[in-house]
Amino acid sequence: MQQVDKHQVKAFLLQLQDDICEKLEQQDGVATFQQDEWQREQGGGGRSRVMKDGHVFEQGGVNFSHVFGDKMPASATAHRPELAGRKFEAMGVSLVIHPKNPYIPTSHANVRFFIAEKEGEDPIWWFGGGFDLTPFYPFEEDCQHWHDTAKQICQPFGEEVYAEHKNGVMITSSCHIEMKLAV
Repeated sequence: MQQVDKHQVKAFLLQLQDDICEKLEQQDGVATFQQDEWQREQGGGGRSRVMKDGHVFEQGGVNFSHVFGDKMPASATAHRPELAGRKFEAMGVSLVIHPKNPYIPTSHANVRFFIAEKEGEDPIWWFGGGFDLTPFYPFEEDCQHWHDTAKQICQPFGEEVYAEHKNGVMITSSCHIEMKLAV
């Protein structure tokens, strides 16, 4: 597997959090994000950002976390035995946005990076994530726009990527749409 620079990934994710927060504040025009930094007892930490009572957004959270440990959880190694005995790092950005206007869908997105390392062996790493849209009042054209946007996002990674991951898309009667990606 190709090598990855964990520091570059972390810098990218921190900048992604900054960029998303800046754009949401600009869009809202009133609310600003308040930041809370935290530490994880077992290793790592992050920064949580929340905005409330804005002009456009009732509430929104954009969070970054970077956690690590000396061994992978049993739930991870049960499905991926090659990860057993490896230390791990996981980092990512997640967001949940709740607009004031009920005609604007609630949205969620996350991007995650995992790496499992063992001395003397190549690291095993991957990216994952997903995004969804949950409208209170579903409109067919909104659902179609969501899918068109998802296809555009996947396009740079190959013609087959959207079609492959679209099978993981869940569309319920309320038009909740979710797509999970793992690269």
